[in-house]
Amino acid sequence: MKTVTVKSRLEAFYHKEVMPQLAKKFGYKNVFQVPRIKKIVINMGVGEGAEDIKIIEAALADLTTITGQKPVMTRAKKAIANFKIKQGSPIGCKVTLRGAKMYEFLDRLVNIALPRIKDFRGVPTETFDGTGNYALGLREQTIFAEIEVDRVARVQGMDVIIVTSAKSNDEAREMLRLFGMPFKKQG
Repeated sequence: MKTVTVKSRLEAFYHKEVMPQLAKKFGYKNVFQVPRIKKIVINMGVGEGAEDIKIIEAALADLTTITGQKPVMTRAKKAIANFKIKQGSPIGCKVTLRGAKMYEFLDRLVNIALPRIKDFRGVPTETFDGTGNYALGLREQTIFAEIEVDRVARVQGMDVIIVTSAKSNDEAREMLRLFGMPFKKQG
């Protein structure tokens, strides 16, 4: 029996539109030189989860709903007395997306979730790490259409890290811009 893999809309767009434009702009001779997205990591830090496990469970449920993949619980590596955190206490959750789920999430983030942010003027261009990876902080999980606002007990922020194979910030910025990432206008 033959298995058929279906490319997501954004992945097909990458191969058809983004790759040729990046190759032309940066002068790549080989298709393997063209930057690509390796993975997307979504992290929710829930410090209060050390005291109340229901907060962590709600964050896990929300992250599962948003990504379509089961997240892992992150635990404290060290005890921090000032924050009443013991070593090994649950303090958050994270999920790593690759392949089709990664492209589906990026598509929903760029085209549905970010435009739903109140008074949205674009995402910052300064949060690249120097090697082509991009970090984006979101203040609430309710910008995602999958989350029912009425059922949210606690607004929870998250970090979205887009890991690329780009060698520089300029390459990664141009690739994300071609994907439709709404960067703030410079000036």
